[in-house]
This record gives sequence, structure tokens and C-alpha cells, in this order.
Amino acid sequence: MTTLTSRNPTTGRIAHEVPAATDEQVEAVLDRAENAFSDWAAAGFDERARVLRAVAAQLRDNVDAYSALMTEEMGKPVTEARGEVGKAAWAAEHYAEHAAAYLADEHIASDATSSYVQYLPLGPVLGVLPWNAPFWLAFRFCAPTLMAGNTAIMKHDSNVPGCAAAIADAFAAVGAPEGVFQNLPVTTDQVEGVIRDPRIRAVSFTGSDRAGSIVAATAAGEIKPAVLELGGSDPCIVLADADLPAAAETTALSRIINAGQSCIAAKRVIVERAVHDEFVELLAEQLQGFKVGDPADEDTRVGPIAREDQRKNLHEQVVASIEAGATRVLGGEIPEGEGYFYPVTLLTDVTAEMTVCAEETFGPVAVVLAADAADHAVAIANDTPYGLGASVWTTAERGEAMARRIEAGQVAVNGIVKTDPRLPSGGVKRSGYGRELGPHGIREFVNAQQVWVGPARE
Repeated sequence: MTTLTSRNPTTGRIAHEVPAATDEQVEAVLDRAENAFSDWAAAGFDERARVLRAVAAQLRDNVDAYSALMTEEMGKPVTEARGEVGKAAWAAEHYAEHAAAYLADEHIASDATSSYVQYLPLGPVLGVLPWNAPFWLAFRFCAPTLMAGNTAIMKHDSNVPGCAAAIADAFAAVGAPEGVFQNLPVTTDQVEGVIRDPRIRAVSFTGSDRAGSIVAATAAGEIKPAVLELGGSDPCIVLADADLPAAAETTALSRIINAGQSCIAAKRVIVERAVHDEFVELLAEQLQGFKVGDPADEDTRVGPIAREDQRKNLHEQVVASIEAGATRVLGGEIPEGEGYFYPVTLLTDVTAEMTVCAEETFGPVAVVLAADAADHAVAIANDTPYGLGASVWTTAERGEAMARRIEAGQVAVNGIVKTDPRLPSGGVKRSGYGRELGPHGIREFVNAQQVWVGPARE
């Protein structure tokens, strides 16, 4: 029997083992999702909102239990894990409150007596999710999907089977209709068959660009819509007229949240040469203040890397870049002892061809590049196959003007790049396509049906 296994990255020992679904179990999940769809779609926004609000309350009432699962399975510091549970509940509450307005009929004048677009659900939607934000990413997918009237099937990462089961249990605990939301614990090899199944009408995928290209090709082969939120190598531009202490504080936070294991973390810090040395000192001071340690400790700010192979890959990226000429200011050495810990690391004298720039780094590694001026900084920022998020530190007016020139799905001016249920999120280039969250996200998996009512007007 194939099992899905998670290891506690703090100790390296097995945390949970869950049997992978058999073909018969997969078939039953798909059947339940399809059978539940018509009643769920007909239930209307008020009833769907009631269920989502109840699930949100379930999350908030049991925040410590859910956050402990994240800390155990993927090493998220417990304070961050609690915040993630709250943010997942917020997503459910936000769409419960605003879905009806987001999907209201849109009347458009034409030669008809009346013409409008109405937004109708598609059917069962598959969400293929990663491990790095198990609760938030699940609700980023399912809250708009469910409020639009679709049913949701969640294929979570095999690294977090306990979190996945707990999310499904939250729906069961509040009496959600059977088949409306289901956990599907399958292996990677089983995913293609699920995508191709005619009962699945659309796919949402969050993960690497390599895996995303496979999902996209499979969905396209079945002529099914997909939303892809893929990797990032997000630039953070710091210009000479920036508030340098504020920029250093926020950039350091952006780089170390979730031990740096975030697609939208600031990964390439591009600093105007006139303030480069001053900013590096400020950034190093901030980074040195973060405690690395047991994620169950309330004072820990940086937990372990989620898996041993990922720590190994991260370290190889750092070593290769140092050998290519980068300067190690902080960290950069694997510590002794159990667990998959990696120190907060700062590299300077980094150039675009070095591995830490050419590839996505998934860990607490900040790299600084020097730019001659603002135009040069934008050119460096865009010199990447990715285009997920970006940040700019300068005057507000100048930052807004620069945002139009940056090839990214979202740009924060004098702030941290983050996801927010109220605002759309997504990427361009190899960072994916489509949008999640906000009014744009809920319209990804609906039929925008045009209705023309006669007679025609003269």
C-alpha cells in the first residue's frame, strides 16, 4: 500500500503516514463531488455563505490544534501558524460576505430589450496545492470556488497529510453537505488521471513552474480552464530616496517569513549604489535579530526548512554563488544537529547569472545586487523568467510610476508583498496565469454566460 508520509523537519522523524487513495476511493470522491454540485449550485449565496462562515468559526475556535499541525508537519513557527489559520478563516468570511456582489449580473446595453452577463458555476474543481502554507492556500482555493457554486476537491501536498485531513474535517464538523468539499490524498502519479476525468471541470495549481507546465498541458489537452500560481524570484528595489530603515526592516521580514519558503518573498534585493553599503548594514542588523530554532517555541522567528532535500538544494545554491564571487555576510553554513535548519543568510556582490538569482531560492537567504540608478534597477528586476511579485522603496509617486514598468503580477510600493482576500494575486511569465483572490479570483471558475432578451430594439 502506498502511503503519504510527512516528517517533522525539527527532528527528521516521521510525523504522519496516511494511505494514498485507491482507484476505487478516487472514483467515489469524484462521484460525490459531481452528485453534490447541482444542489450546492442551487443553494444560493446565503446558504453557501452560512457554511463558509461556520467553517471559519471552526478554524478560529480550534486555532491552536490546527497551528500545531503545521508546526509539526512543515516547521512553521507557531506564531506564524496561528496567523495563517486566522487568515484562512478571513478568506472564508470575505467570500461569504462579498461573493454575491462579485458575481452580480452585469447589464450591458445592446440591441436587445435586455442583455446581461450572469456568472454561473462550472462543476467540480480540483485544487492541487503545495505544503508551504497548508491552510491559507487551501482556503485561497476553496473559498471563492465554493461561493461561486462549484464543488471543491483538494489534492494537498503529500508532505502535509495531517493538515489536509484536518481541513476536510473542519467542513465535516460544521455539517457541510457531503461532497461539497473533499480531501483527495493521492500520489503525484495519480493526479493526471484526476485532471483528465470528465467530472473535473477546472484546475487550480500552486507550485513550481516545472510541475505547473505539466498540469497546464494536461488541462489544456482536455480543454479545461486552469489557474497557475507558480514560482517567483521577486525583486525588491531600494532607491537612494527611500526610507532606508523602514525598507531594511520590511525586506528582512519578507525574506524570512516561513523560513523564506514563500513564492512572494523578497528574493533579489536591488539597491541603488549610492546607498548600497548603508542599506546592507541596516539589512544585516535586521537579519541578525531573527531567532532560528524550534518552531514550537513562541520566541522562534525562523523554523527549519520543510524537507532535507530542499535544504540540500538551497545550500548548493548558496555555495555555487559564493564560488562564483558572491560575498557571504551572514550564515551560509549548515548547522550540526538534528532537523533541517538553515541559518539566516545574506550574500552581497551578487550578479544576475549566479544561481541565487537565476533560480528560485526557497529558504532564509537574502541576496543583494547593486544598481547604478532607477532605470538600471528596473532592468535587473525584469531580468528573470519569473514575474510574480515585486516591491519598490522610493517616494510614493515615483514608485507608482515605476510599477507600470515592472513585469510582475503585483507590486508593493513602500510595503511588503502579500496576499489579501480583497485583492487579486497572480503572476506573469513563468510565474503562471490567471488570478486568485479579490473579485478577479472568483470569476476564474465560472461560466460568464451572455443572455440576450428580445425583441430587438430599433
